[in-house]
Amino acid sequence: MADRIPTGVPTRPGPRPRVVIPYPRLSPGLRSYFATEGGGATLLLAASAIALVWANVAGGSYEAVWETPVNLTVGTWELHLSLHHWVNDFLMAVFFLVVGVEVNRELTVGELRSFRAASVPLFGAIGGLAVPIGMYLLINPSGPDAAGWGLPMSTDTAFVIGVLALVGPRCPDQLRIFLLTLAIFDDIGAIALLGIFYSDALMVGALVLAAVLAVVLFAMRWIGIWQIAPYLLVGAVLWVVVLESGLHPTLAGVVVGLAVPTARRGHDDEARWYFRVYGRALMEELDPARSRLAVSAARSAVPTSDRLLDALHPLSSYVVVPVFGLANAGVVLSGESISAAVSSPVTLGVLVGLVLGKGIGVFAGAMVALVSGLGTLPGQVRYGHLAGGAFLCGIGFTIALFVSELAFDDEALINEAKVGILLGSLLAGVIGAVILRYFGDRLPLCSPNEATGPPPLPEGAWRSPV
Repeated sequence: MADRIPTGVPTRPGPRPRVVIPYPRLSPGLRSYFATEGGGATLLLAASAIALVWANVAGGSYEAVWETPVNLTVGTWELHLSLHHWVNDFLMAVFFLVVGVEVNRELTVGELRSFRAASVPLFGAIGGLAVPIGMYLLINPSGPDAAGWGLPMSTDTAFVIGVLALVGPRCPDQLRIFLLTLAIFDDIGAIALLGIFYSDALMVGALVLAAVLAVVLFAMRWIGIWQIAPYLLVGAVLWVVVLESGLHPTLAGVVVGLAVPTARRGHDDEARWYFRVYGRALMEELDPARSRLAVSAARSAVPTSDRLLDALHPLSSYVVVPVFGLANAGVVLSGESISAAVSSPVTLGVLVGLVLGKGIGVFAGAMVALVSGLGTLPGQVRYGHLAGGAFLCGIGFTIALFVSELAFDDEALINEAKVGILLGSLLAGVIGAVILRYFGDRLPLCSPNEATGPPPLPEGAWRSPV
């Protein structure tokens, strides 16, 4: 038999998935996002385990390493930060930049363009923010403990996608899209609350300059600048200005992510024409100028947001997030600290907020949208899947650890909060996994949509894909 000509993207090496089904067809961007997030969750878990062992076996060296001063000097300007602050302030800005780009893309060209499609995860995210915060404040209504109200409010997308890949139902693509959409709204709300309530004393002059730089970024998008470098250059300056202003510098990453263009530059035919012209010129004569023009033509045909995600998302998932876990998950689990955490209202508030608050809040918020008729569940997602996914949203590892460093100055409170985060995220993950495993085979996601039916079979000679 003649060799078949390969088309499209080659299959990944490794075992075949449990179920291969031609619908729903996810965009290459979403498939890449899911694969990267799922792999990053494994590294984050390993890094967090290493941090726990390191902090309890050689706690002095753990603290000493992350408190190492790393200073930056340019002329008379100096920036003095510890290694721990570089991770939390700079590397996490890269993480939030990736989140901002994904939010930007979904709002403009993705799943969130339609209000009806986005209303269920939107209301679920609102409930998932409000109910955990309310439960925490019921347990910690005043005093320094109350400052930790933001600990149980956010969902760790990497862990949720990772758990869903391991224990989720067969054909979980629709559920993944729903949870990713919910996580995006969740991130928007959490980032806004972080920026407003967890910032230091503000400097008006720096805030004005930061606003001007934000306007510059969106003006660059409006006039059609498609190269990545100008956005990153202005973003780097914005990061420094936001740091000096008293706001948390990770907000600079969000602004840059929201500013980069998500639409294609011109029509597809125009992009192909430029690429064909400059590519043919390069084939006729191999010289540096023609090579540079051909590369520019190829890059300009792909949206800036897609190219930036392609470059930074693996860095964020495989480097930034694991390093963050290594720098922040080092909780000392001595008998004294465990005893203090067991009786601590901070630990209890975080635990209840993540395990019950998130699950109840997300499910109740989504049901409000469904009962009111504002939206519908995507694809074949059923209420059982919704309940399991709602409890999975209680895995609030990364952002919760991040907020613990912002909310408290007392090391004892930070340690108690981290114990609650570890236990709460673990319990929420186990409960969500059990619910999804129970309903996975009973409520399959693989059946075709009743309204449209299965997709049509291709015409012509059929060949087995195996």
